[in-house]
Amino acid sequence: MIKGLIFDLDGVITDTAEYHYLAWKSLAKKLDINIDREFNEQLKGISRMESLELILEHGNKADAYTDEEKEELATLKNDEYKEYIKEITPNDLLPGVHELLHQAKERGIGMALASASKNGPEIMKRLEIEDLFDGVVDPATLKAGKPDPEIFIRGAELLGLSVDECIGLEDAEAGIESINKAGMFSVGVGSKEAMAEADYAVESTADLSLDTIIKKALEGKKSN
Repeated sequence: MIKGLIFDLDGVITDTAEYHYLAWKSLAKKLDINIDREFNEQLKGISRMESLELILEHGNKADAYTDEEKEELATLKNDEYKEYIKEITPNDLLPGVHELLHQAKERGIGMALASASKNGPEIMKRLEIEDLFDGVVDPATLKAGKPDPEIFIRGAELLGLSVDECIGLEDAEAGIESINKAGMFSVGVGSKEAMAEADYAVESTADLSLDTIIKKALEGKKSN
């Protein structure tokens, strides 16, 4: 039986990727580093500090700052990002997500958030979906970020379920790898190329169907 859904946030429930990009680009500019949208693809699905390290490497400044200074830079980026997300409303739920979440809730399927974003609870509140979820994994408590499986394993634990009773939903390659390593059925949202390792993939959240997701997961278990 499938008893739980474990969601990434950005690209699956809502899309704040543009806000992240603008905030990182602004910080990079202050450091005399130029990043573009193509480079920004590398930052999706990973933690704030990992993103900063990649940007510093990109600008040949990996050793230019102390750990304390890096924390300050990451905080500067996050402060700007938080200004952007103040504008988020329930209208920013991605297509089909409202229906998916409410259908799962009505069927008694547990739901947890497994996002690398420390702003997850605030965004969920602005989207008015926090009451639909049974748990949120705190990324600050994790030993390793995606593609390590810990975040999805913790999501299942929050629901009181085993990983094979859960389905993970992601839009980033690192996230799909994380779900797969956890031993969980993976659902990807994105291009066929990017989601090649997902057990089941759709190009848009509008194509997500709870019945289809569960059917595919059960078929996958039988084939294993």
